[in-house]
Amino acid sequence: MKTKRTFIPVFTLSVALLLTACNGKEAADTKKTQTTQTESGTEAVTGSVAESETETAGASGTKLDDLYQQENQIFADHADVWNKVFGMMNKSTADPSGNYGDYLADTVEANKDSFSEDELNTLTDDIATIRKIEEQIAEMENGNTASEDSNAKNDSEEASPFRDFSGQDYDGNTVDESLFSKNAVTVVNFWFTGCKPCVAELSKLNELNDAIKSMGGEVVGINTETFDGNQDAIKEAAAVLESQGAKYRNLSIDSASAAGKYASDIMAFPTTILVDRNGNIVGEPMLGGIDNQENYDTLMKQIQSVIDADSAK
Repeated sequence: MKTKRTFIPVFTLSVALLLTACNGKEAADTKKTQTTQTESGTEAVTGSVAESETETAGASGTKLDDLYQQENQIFADHADVWNKVFGMMNKSTADPSGNYGDYLADTVEANKDSFSEDELNTLTDDIATIRKIEEQIAEMENGNTASEDSNAKNDSEEASPFRDFSGQDYDGNTVDESLFSKNAVTVVNFWFTGCKPCVAELSKLNELNDAIKSMGGEVVGINTETFDGNQDAIKEAAAVLESQGAKYRNLSIDSASAAGKYASDIMAFPTTILVDRNGNIVGEPMLGGIDNQENYDTLMKQIQSVIDADSAK
C-alpha cells in the first residue's frame, strides 16, 4: 500500500519549505470512481486462493477509500479555515511515522494567533475526528504493507511510476517515456483547475520552463481533473493555462496507470517533482507554489543538482 501523503520523505533530497497548498483530496474525489487508491502488490495466482486475495484486497481498498472520503468531507465542510492551515504547513516538521492529525494540530498550535476562537474550536473538533480516522488508516496500511513487502521486487527503479509512461497532450498527441529520456530533468507539476495556489503559480512555471530549456530541462503539467481524456476538463484546463500565459506541455494520463495512481496518492496541491532521464523520481516532492520566491530558488537548486549529476555520468 502506497502512502497517501507524498510529502513523507521517501526520496533523497531534503527540503524545508513554507507551503501554500490546496487540499488535494477534493481533486482525488473526481477520480475515485474510476480507480482505487490502493494496490494489492501481490503476484497473480490461480484458483480459490487468488479469488480470496482479490476479495480481501477489494474490501481493504473500499474501506480505505471510505476513510479517505471521510477526511475529504471534513476538509470540504470547513474549507476556508482548512485552506488557511494548509498554507501554513511547514514540511520540515512532518513526522513520517506520526499521526497526520498530530501534524495538523502542531501546525494549528504554532499559528493559533492567526485563527479566531470559532475557527480554533472548529479545527480542534475536526482534528480529533481526523486522528481517529488516521488510526484506522494506519492499521489497515500496515497490514497491506506487510503483504506487499513479502512480494516486492528488489529493483526499486522498476517501481517508478514514470518508467512505463503514456499520455496525451491537449492537442491529442501521444507522449511516452521518451519525454523523460530526452531531458536531463523533467519538472512534473500536479495541479487541478479549482486550486487557487495551483493557478497562481502557472505563469511562474512557464518562466521556469523557459529558463531550464537550454539546460536540458522541461516543465510538464498534469491536471488531475483531465484524467482519462476528460474533454470538458481538458478544455477548462487549457483555458486557464492560456489565461495565465502558460505554454509548457500539459498532459492527460490514464487514472489506472502507475503515474495516475501516483497522482491519486497526492494529498496537497500543487505538488511538483523532479524526474531524471531514466524515469526515476529524484528528491522529495515540493508542496506549494513556486510563485513563492524561496520555493522557486530551492527548486532551481534541485534542478541544477539533477542536471549536474546527469552531466557527470
